[in-house]
Amino acid sequence: MLQPIRSSNPAPALFSILRALAILCTVFFAGSNAAMADPLDGPRAAGIVGERYDGYAQIREDNAPADVVALVRSINRQRQDYYKKLAASENVSPSEVGKLYANKIYQSAPRGYWFLTQSGQWQRKF
Repeated sequence: MLQPIRSSNPAPALFSILRALAILCTVFFAGSNAAMADPLDGPRAAGIVGERYDGYAQIREDNAPADVVALVRSINRQRQDYYKKLAASENVSPSEVGKLYANKIYQSAPRGYWFLTQSGQWQRKF
């Protein structure tokens, strides 16, 4: 995530750390309210839907029901809009926000949920 900054002045490194913490706090508090009634919980628990390393959901089964496919598309559009808005306010890229959000999803997910790694491998949380 954060790249080491080699400088005699620690201010840029401190600023980077504080900015990352601010984004993470915003993602955490926004996500904590949404996590209470997440419409993806059922499809995730069934293994039909997994979460990706970049903060987006993904269908895992070729024969997923059409309503689940539509739900994932809708959720991903909402996430994309949210990531863009938060990124603009924090002066970072939407992909940085997405990766922080993906980490939050992973940390709060129960055992058994599927996660797609950056290398393209599906892994189940145990």
